[in-house]
Amino acid sequence: MWQDHEVRFDVSLMDLQIRDGESLIDKLDMIEDTKGNAGDQGRLMVTNLRIIWHSLMLPRINLSIGYDTIVNVSTKMISVIQGTTTQALHILTSFKNCKYEFIFTNLNTKNFRHYTSVTGVFRAYMSTKAYREIKLRGAFVQNKALITLPSEIISSTTLGVWNLSTEQGNVGTFVITNIRIVWFADMNPQFNVSLPYLAMENASIKSSKFGPTLVIISTKSSNGYVLGFRVDPIQKLHILHKEIQTLKAAYDKNPIYGVDYTFEYQGVIEPEVNEPRTNEIQDTTDEISNVFGLYFAEDGLKQRQPQVDSYLGLAAEEPRPGISLQSLWELIPGNT
Repeated sequence: MWQDHEVRFDVSLMDLQIRDGESLIDKLDMIEDTKGNAGDQGRLMVTNLRIIWHSLMLPRINLSIGYDTIVNVSTKMISVIQGTTTQALHILTSFKNCKYEFIFTNLNTKNFRHYTSVTGVFRAYMSTKAYREIKLRGAFVQNKALITLPSEIISSTTLGVWNLSTEQGNVGTFVITNIRIVWFADMNPQFNVSLPYLAMENASIKSSKFGPTLVIISTKSSNGYVLGFRVDPIQKLHILHKEIQTLKAAYDKNPIYGVDYTFEYQGVIEPEVNEPRTNEIQDTTDEISNVFGLYFAEDGLKQRQPQVDSYLGLAAEEPRPGISLQSLWELIPGNT
């Protein structure tokens, strides 16, 4: 998953598509990328993993800013033409040893919305890393019991599980939930590990000098930790292995990132404008025509009846006013 860990410029329309577990929290129209695309009206979308900006006329001109790359977020009021003021969003990021600065300006000076959702979601992301990152010796055990996260459900708790990270091993408690696996020592619960499924590469049973061992490996982005656990009897070992595989498969289909945000104050609702249909349009290296840009920008909530098109020889949804099916069809490479 790269969406929250990277800064990307002018990505394909497919990469702008909301991925599994990602949710659109807020969107603001009439937003200008002042530093990079001044004068180009666009849309700012706030998800639980990143901030997306794209031009309304040319959606291939866009930005994807992962929260994990953000160093600082701030807002300030600035003066614009005719003595009016508006709010600007200032974001500093660090990615691959490069620092990037972004300034987004609200062009709607008469009735603009504040960027409270951006700062609020960013804070929520930073405070919920336990959902996404491996933690060693963390403060998530109290009175020899796991402190569960919101939306976390414990599937099983197994006593007498040996952690084989040291030569002599340490016996403790092994907990499996719908979000992660956790182990903590009986003698010292602060000697522990929490490994979310998002950071898990694989889990398998291998032979070792301690006998059959449950081996769990974290992803390379999580430093590739190798964790070994001995479970007796061996039948229980296979049961735990199967349980982890089943829960991880379910998690992969519907990830839980833990980033929730509730609006304390709902500002003026802006007119609805459809998001780019990233699952229908393939990005190309050619300039996207004005017809394509208008198709994105126009309100598409109206239900349109199918009609037979002589150009395609098929029944298709009636296009929006001023746009023909032929002009849309010819945007796809190889169909001109």
